Amino acid sequence: MALYEHVYLARQDLTAQQSEALTEQFKTTVTGLGGTIGKVEYWGVKSLAYRIKKNRKAHFTLINVDAPPAALAEAERQWSINEDILRFMTIRVEAHEDGPSAMLRKRDDDDRGDRGDRPDRGDRGDRGDRRPPRGPRGPRREDSAEGGQY
Repeated sequence: MALYEHVYLARQDLTAQQSEALTEQFKTTVTGLGGTIGKVEYWGVKSLAYRIKKNRKAHFTLINVDAPPAALAEAERQWSINEDILRFMTIRVEAHEDGPSAMLRKRDDDDRGDRGDRPDRGDRGDRGDRRPPRGPRGPRREDSAEGGQY
């Protein structure tokens, strides 16, 4: 059987429990046709880059799947009928990633607090005027003030 990563986006007005019910529906479809489900990660409600079916946010969920292509095709057919699913994508992978996915690792990185990992930049000095002075201006030409050439 082949290994897949499946990500789906559900409507923002669903509850987290309804999103979990969609995941369970996907699991029963895949396991009923001979596949197995690995880890399931709920990434939460995130903003979309652009509107999809009048939604600005969506529930994101990642599912690792080990299944024959026919099982995945049937699950995707059911997703395309479901009105609660905005988008889904299934990608075939060589191996499933151990540990948390990049999205969950990103969430952990965002909680880094006071940015203690930065070195001290020291005294930055006076940062007021960065350009050297231009010097005195030359005399003004009278011909340009009276409507000279443009």
